[in-house]
Formats: sequence, C-alpha cells, structure tokens
Amino acid sequence: MTRQIQTIPRWRSLRNVIRILQNPIPVFKGYLEKYGETFQVFIAGVTPAVFSIDPDFAQHVLQKNHRNYQKSSIQKDAIGTYVGKGLLTTDGPYWLKQRRLIQPGFHRERLNKITSIITVVIDNYLDLLEFRIKTNPVVNIYQETLEVAHRIIVRSIFSDNLNDQEMTQLGNNITEVQKFLVRQIRLPFLDFWFSISGQKTKYLSIARESDVIIRRYIKERRSGNKVHDDLLQMLLESKYEDTGRGMTDQQLLDESLILFIAGHETSANAMAWMTYLLSQHTEIAENLRSDQQTNYPKQVINEALRLYPPAWITDRVAIEEDVFNGINISKGMITVPYIYEIHHSERLWRNADEFDPERFSESESRHPFAFMPFGGGPRLCIGNNFAMMEMEMFLTKFTKRFDFRLIEGQEIEVQPMVTLRPKNGIMIKLIKRIST
Repeated sequence: MTRQIQTIPRWRSLRNVIRILQNPIPVFKGYLEKYGETFQVFIAGVTPAVFSIDPDFAQHVLQKNHRNYQKSSIQKDAIGTYVGKGLLTTDGPYWLKQRRLIQPGFHRERLNKITSIITVVIDNYLDLLEFRIKTNPVVNIYQETLEVAHRIIVRSIFSDNLNDQEMTQLGNNITEVQKFLVRQIRLPFLDFWFSISGQKTKYLSIARESDVIIRRYIKERRSGNKVHDDLLQMLLESKYEDTGRGMTDQQLLDESLILFIAGHETSANAMAWMTYLLSQHTEIAENLRSDQQTNYPKQVINEALRLYPPAWITDRVAIEEDVFNGINISKGMITVPYIYEIHHSERLWRNADEFDPERFSESESRHPFAFMPFGGGPRLCIGNNFAMMEMEMFLTKFTKRFDFRLIEGQEIEVQPMVTLRPKNGIMIKLIKRIST
C-alpha cells in the first residue's frame, strides 16, 4: 500500500534559505515537529529530497538496498572538485576497488604501529598547553583540539616530513575552502554567480596549494629509502590484486588529502564537544580518571558523538525507483538520513538530550542505525578505528593532566558546516592537576 508523506511547500523552503544557510538544525527541527519524522522538502527551494529520522529508513538506504543509492552530486562533484577523487567522493566500481585496496591498512593491528606517533604528538602538545596556561588559564578548547588533531593527522600520514608552516597552511586552506563549499551547497541557485564572480577560481586555487605540498612529499617518499610507520607508507605499499601495482601519484594525492580532511576537523570537533560536556559533569570526568572501568572512555566518547555527531547529516541519490515502507522514492530523488536528529530522537533514546555515557554500557540494546557517527553500511567510515583510538588517547591524557570548567556566560551554539562545529568556540579554564 502506498503511503503519502507530507511535502513542505516550495515557498516555505525558499523563505527559510537564509536561516538554513546560518544554521539548518532549528529549521529542520521545526519541520520534523510539523510534518513528522519522514517528509519531502525542496533543498534551497529547488531540489526535491526525502528527509527522515527513521532508523529503518537510514538502514534501508545505507545498507539493505545500498546498491540502489549512490552519493549525491553534493559529495561527488561539489566536494570532489576541491579534494579530488578519493574514497569520500567516488562511487561504483572505482570506489569499491579503492576501498578493498586501502581497508587492510586501517585494521587495528596496523594502526597499533601509529600509536607511538599519536602518543608523542599529544604529550608534546599538552606540555605546551600546560606551559601556556601559567600566564592565561582560559583557552578556547575548540582551537586547541583543532591544533592537536591537525598535528596528529599530519604526523600520522606524513610522519615528521611536513614543517610547521606547511602544516598550518594545509589547515588554513581546508578551513577557507570549507566555508565556501557550505555556501555553494546551500545556495545552489547562486552557482552561476559564484562562477562569474571568480569565487570558484579563487577557492580552487587555494585547494591546489594543498595539492602542491602533498604531491611534493609523495615524490620525496617514493625516491627515498626510509620506511615509515605512517598512513602514507601504508598507501604506498598497497597493491591492487589484479595487477600487483600500486597507486599513481594522483591517486595517492587524492587519498592522502581525503584522509587529512576526514581525520582532522571531525576528530577536533568531537574532542571539543567531549571537553565541553565533561566540564559540566565533573563526576563523569572523575570516573574517567579512576581507570577502574576499561570500557568507560569509549562510552564517554560514544555519548559525545551521539549528542554532537561531527558527520551530522548524509545523503544518497536513488539510481532507480524504490519503495520504503509504502513511500515511493522516484529515480534521481535525494534521500537524507538525518543523523543529528536520529541521535536526538526521544523515540530511540531515553532522555535524549541528557549526557549519559551509561547508555552505552554492554547491557544496552538499540536499533543498529539509531547511532551512526561514522555512517553505516558498506560505506562506514574507513577511519573509524583510527578516530576512536585518537580520541580515547587524547581524552584519557587530557583529563588526567587537567581539571577544567566552562567559563560562565557563554552561549554555546552548534554550527553545522560540512562538520558540526561549536560556532563561537568554547572557553574553558584549565588547572594543572597535582600528580599523586
């Protein structure tokens, strides 16, 4: 039986364009309250899409019938124009070939070789932070986690090859390009203006600056004899089963850049939100320091990822006509599993807006797509093990070294860009803990 879902009038979508550009989450929340958990909307008043916070819908699109759904032009074309054709921005046989090639490098055993790199980066950064707070104990923790995550991912990919100036340039370039990408994605009717005004050319040039830096180090690594325990070495050593050959320099560039982008801001955001939550729940921070519950850090991380998922939304396009629970999905229709509100659904989570790591204890059971900070199905984030390892190491080291509290009077607001940022940062007072 066909089931009709409500369609948000095109005029309403157009009226909300500016609000969505600024922060789409309150707008989408209003839609959900008025139109139900699954509805049709016109993106920017132009492109029809089915939004849903039904985990069955997410599982259908991302897993059960994933062969009928591919990444949208937003991800493949808009983002791919600036970051190349890596795992994040490709589809079909090429994506599958690359996934099978690279996947073994992200198995836990291989990642264990990188733990020493991450340990050194975190320890050195916390040493610097400890020194700085002697003169000013108040820090914007988002800027701090951006910096430490930046250093971690650069060293994890390139070991010690990149100098500080190049590390900074890569980070700044990505931030600038992302800001433009968000405007381009949310205001598609201005695409012609972005072209003739020279903005596309400007940001493509910025993106190419990053390409030049990375390409140079790929060539240096190929010509050198030293073997490194890093992700670039893993990519260099990966060989296709059918040919026995490795990737070209262009492929190495694309995949390295994707790893850098995917592994930088997402982890930084998650670590900042974790610190924010712990600053308001000192008892949970103390539980972390006790070392008596070995799985507890993962529970804290998962709960922070539930409340503030860095990858807060995703989409797919139907290759052929499909039906989900009586809802017709036409060929070419954009489908949007809305991760942020799935994670905040009162139907799926008791006291959904509360910070409660105990909900991730082994005794808890839930729908497999009620929690998906790393996506789901065959395109589950390839770096999820790396990200969890990195965040757990930072979390345990940071909480043992510092006490911290939130500076009062701030308005903490989410800023949904490509990832979910704290809009105005998060000001925290740090106090060095006395070792016992």
